[in-house]
Amino acid sequence: MVSPSRVRTPSTAWRLALVGALAALPVAAVIDRLPNSEATIGGGIMIVGAFIAGVIAAIRSTDPGAAGLRAGFLGGVVGVLTFVVTVGTTAAWSLSRVVFYIVASGVVLGVAPLFGLGCGRVGGWVANIVSSRWKTGTNAS
Repeated sequence: MVSPSRVRTPSTAWRLALVGALAALPVAAVIDRLPNSEATIGGGIMIVGAFIAGVIAAIRSTDPGAAGLRAGFLGGVVGVLTFVVTVGTTAAWSLSRVVFYIVASGVVLGVAPLFGLGCGRVGGWVANIVSSRWKTGTNAS
């Protein structure tokens, strides 16, 4: 008799968000190396990763907005953690500055999924347009 597994697999939207976030890392690194670029890894995951997650979700007939929303959240978490590791450990902070950064981190974690939602939906829209052109045989000219 086999006992049921106690490990739950994440939902499809979370898996696609993680795939999109991981696929966006090389793209975000290349964008960060461009001249005069102020891009960050968290921002790359939030925008590019959500777009990729939305494309994959649309191809797999899943909600691209849900995958993009979760990828945007992952990008916000990476952005906040990057800030905490790089800046937060370097100096002594006053109480007012700590409160400000906690509130700002909350705002980032609240807004990042909205950007991810939008980029995920755009990615799903692009995937649907491209796949419909393949099905109908329409060319670009």
